Amino acid sequence: MKRDLDNLVLQMHAAGLPYNDAVREFKKRFIFEVLARHRGNQCKAAEELGMHRNTLSRTLAELEMDSAQIKKGLRRPPTSVRPGRSMRPGRPALQIVSGGR
Repeated sequence: MKRDLDNLVLQMHAAGLPYNDAVREFKKRFIFEVLARHRGNQCKAAEELGMHRNTLSRTLAELEMDSAQIKKGLRRPPTSVRPGRSMRPGRPALQIVSGGR
């Protein structure tokens, strides 16, 4: 993993990415991964990151990240629109058939 990080830093430097932009992108990606692991739960993510929830909230605002959008993107579709699933056990799933006129 250290080798991968070293290569990434070399690539970013060679591309002329400024330090502040590199740090910002690292923070965004790292925080996104932790939030995704906790399905957008800021309290749990902040605990894993070792920061207070208010600090995480402030950091998200500074990085222009919306945890509600992150959480929304991680939600599974409702049962009624999942393929091959029915609303009630023992009943077949509804299939939408086009009535081509």
